[in-house]
Amino acid sequence: MKFTKMQGCGNDYVYVDCFSETVADPSALARRIADRHYGVGGDGLILIEPSEGADAAMRMFNQDGSEGGMCGNGIRCVAKYIYDHGLIPSLRREALINTRSGPRRIELLVRDGKVQEATVDMGQPTLSSQLSEAIVVCGMDLSFTGVDVGNPHAVYFLEDNAALGAAHVEELALEELGSSFETHPRFPDRVNSEFIEIVSPAEVRFRVWERGSGETLACGTGATAAVFAGILMGKLEKDVLVHLPGGDLRIRYDSASGHCFMTGPAVEVFSGDFR
Repeated sequence: MKFTKMQGCGNDYVYVDCFSETVADPSALARRIADRHYGVGGDGLILIEPSEGADAAMRMFNQDGSEGGMCGNGIRCVAKYIYDHGLIPSLRREALINTRSGPRRIELLVRDGKVQEATVDMGQPTLSSQLSEAIVVCGMDLSFTGVDVGNPHAVYFLEDNAALGAAHVEELALEELGSSFETHPRFPDRVNSEFIEIVSPAEVRFRVWERGSGETLACGTGATAAVFAGILMGKLEKDVLVHLPGGDLRIRYDSASGHCFMTGPAVEVFSGDFR
């Protein structure tokens, strides 16, 4: 089976072109192929499939084989793949990709015949908690804001959560605490947890613990959720630069439509055969 390894801000997935390949059990394949010691290695598996009424469909599976609804960094790479590999015409500068969370439109920035960067219409995020809701994790009294961006997120601003004992995101003991946030009873379907340090109203630093994958270098839906939560709480402006461990994303909120737009890189790393 042929595969392509791609990454957006270090959020890396193994991609399979299901226009030409068939995957019978994607959950099992995700567990095998995403293993960083015994497989190709990645935060998960993404299938690029034909889709009626769209240029392609994306199915995303975490390292543990669970299927997610949406992946912001992943969908930029899907858009790059279908353009760079000739699945859409070379004159196009836009793609429509279906996900489990609905269709997403992507603008393509092409240089030297390849997509270098993409802007994704992430749709209209929705609040899924009180605007700052109390929670106790590992005996710590904390507060979060829940946001759904096609998948569930809990956003923790460091300035509101002194109990975490960190003024800067790099000080967080996330490898010790992350699974407790993910599997907290408040979130029966598990949750992606974002930890945000505000640099200015137009700039933040970010770490994430993703359900099914653990800490990753970036999360596009998480960055979107964090900025949206910050806007609702009066902490952030409507155009924010998000510094993630793997790189930078720009999140812009459009008041007229209520949609968020995410801009970031998409990189093809290598291709190969998985037996």
